[in-house]
Amino acid sequence: MAVKKLFWENPYLTEMKAMVTSVNNDCITLDQTIAFAFSGGQQSDSGTIGGYEVIEARKEGKEIYYIIQQNHNLKPWDNVLVKIDWQKRYRLMKLHFAAEIILELVYQNYNHPEKIGANITEEKARLDFYWKGNISEIFPEIISKLSNLVDANLNINSDFSDEEHERRYWEIDGFAKVACGGTHLRKTGEIGRVALKRNNLGSGKERIEIYLQS
Repeated sequence: MAVKKLFWENPYLTEMKAMVTSVNNDCITLDQTIAFAFSGGQQSDSGTIGGYEVIEARKEGKEIYYIIQQNHNLKPWDNVLVKIDWQKRYRLMKLHFAAEIILELVYQNYNHPEKIGANITEEKARLDFYWKGNISEIFPEIISKLSNLVDANLNINSDFSDEEHERRYWEIDGFAKVACGGTHLRKTGEIGRVALKRNNLGSGKERIEIYLQS
């Protein structure tokens, strides 16, 4: 049975107890977890399982495989403590949701341009588009609309649209409902202030880089 993903039920959990369900050298699986694995452009969490550092987290289907330090002594049915780096997770959550809102603002206000890439790390988020001209020309309006949503401190609702296939969404009433399987904030006010930077990729491709200011 695939791992139960508690990072969806409560993305603010920083540690929890779990049971090891399989061990293959330095690769293990758990019955439940709070450690997010790279998906949808969002970077994996950092942390420890049973005191051993998580080197890599990989999602395959509904399962998550964790590569941990070599020479561990974990075995199936062991009970372990799973801990994540909360500072990193929270920055990822804020940058992720800032990117989600900015993407939706670009779609809603600029004729739904084609997105060709996205990535979220703890340092910055980015969104890539096919775009005619200089995308930084829209930054003042985007920042203004984003700031209004942040200042309103609106509820962010996240749930399954299809639990069997683990399809999820986030929704802000009156703004948007978007399919997304990441870890989401509870309130828009948690994002704080952001700065935007343009990066011209050439061949009609433009990048928006997103940085936290608070």
